[in-house]
Amino acid sequence: MKQLRTILAGILFAVGGVLCAVSAQAENVTASTPAATEEAEAEPVDVKGIVFGHIGDAYEWHITDFGDTKVIIPLPVIVYSSATGWHVFLSSRLEENHGTYEGFSIAPAGSPYEGKLVEHDAAGNEIRPFDISITKVTLALLINSVLLMVIILGVARWYKKHPKESAAPGGFVGFMEMFIMMVNDDVIKSCVGPNYRKFAPYLLTAFFFIFINNLMGLIPIFPGGANVTGNIAITFVLAICTFLAVNLFGTKHYWKDIFWPDVPWWLKVPVPMMPFIELFGIFTKPFALMIRLFANMLAGHMAMLILTCLVFISASMGPALNGSLTVASVLFNIFMNALELLVAFIQAYVFTMLSAVFIGLAQERKVEEEPVGK
Repeated sequence: MKQLRTILAGILFAVGGVLCAVSAQAENVTASTPAATEEAEAEPVDVKGIVFGHIGDAYEWHITDFGDTKVIIPLPVIVYSSATGWHVFLSSRLEENHGTYEGFSIAPAGSPYEGKLVEHDAAGNEIRPFDISITKVTLALLINSVLLMVIILGVARWYKKHPKESAAPGGFVGFMEMFIMMVNDDVIKSCVGPNYRKFAPYLLTAFFFIFINNLMGLIPIFPGGANVTGNIAITFVLAICTFLAVNLFGTKHYWKDIFWPDVPWWLKVPVPMMPFIELFGIFTKPFALMIRLFANMLAGHMAMLILTCLVFISASMGPALNGSLTVASVLFNIFMNALELLVAFIQAYVFTMLSAVFIGLAQERKVEEEPVGK
C-alpha cells in the first residue's frame, strides 16, 4: 500500500504541475499585451470545439501548438470506394490540398457524417466509404495494448526465471502480484464460482485493459490523453465479449431459467411474459455494461476540460476575476484528476465484477434438496 500511495502521489503532483503551467501560460498570453487582450475579446474561446475535439476521434493526433506552428502526427487513412477502389494516404494530404484529396474530404459540421471521411457521388451527395483508417483512438488503443503486454509479459518473465521456492517478489513485480491476486481472489473467484479458472484469463484481461486505458486517458501529453474507454465503440466490443462469455458457456439450467423460469404457470402460458422478460434481460445486461463505462469516462473528461477552459474564458474579464477563476480552475482540476484516478480503478473493477457475476449466474447448477430428516 505504501508503494501504491507513492505512485498515486507522484501522478497527482505531475498533473497539478501541468495544470498550473497551463494556467500560468494562459494568463501570460492573455494579459501580457493589450493586443492579446483585444484579440481574446474579439475571438471568444470555442469551448465546444475544444471539448469535443479532445473526446472525439480524428484522423490526426494534435499534440500541441508553438505559436502558429501546430505539432500534429498525421495518421494513415485507409478507405475503400465502390467507384475507385482502395486508397491509402496520410491525413496530412487533406490539409495540403485544401481539405480534399483523391476525391475524399472530412464532412463539415452539420453533416450526418460530421468529422468522418466522405466522398461525393454524381449528384453531390455525401457517401461514406468503407473506412479502416488508423485514427487517434485506434493508435492510442494499439499503444496502450502494447504497454499492457510489456507490463504483463515482464512480470511473467520474472516468475519464469525464479522458482516457486524463491522469495516473494518486491518492487513493481510484487505490486502487480498483489494487484492480480486481489482481482482474481476477491472478484473473479468469489463471483464466478467453482469454474472461475476457465474465465479468469478473460476477466483479468478486461480489468487491466480498461484500467490501463483509463489511466493513459488522464495523462495530458502524448501518448496519453486519448479518450479510449470514453469511445462507445470500445465499450461496445467489451460488452459483446462479456455477452459471448455468458451465453456461449451458459449451462442448461441457465437456459431453462430463461425459457421456462420457476414462476406460476400463468406467467408463462399462454402469454410467455416471464420468458420474454428473461430473454430481454440477456441483452440489457451487456448494454448496461457498455453505457456505464462509456458514460462515466466521457463525463470525467468533459468535466476536466470545461474546468480548464475557465482559464481562457475569463481571460478578458480583468486580472482579478481571471486570477480568481484560474486558481479555482487549477484546484478543481487537481481534485477532478484525483477523483478520476479513483474512477479509473472503480470502473475497471465494476465492469469486471459485473461480468463475473453474469458469468457466475450462467454457471449456476440446480441444487437438489436433501430429504427431510437425513
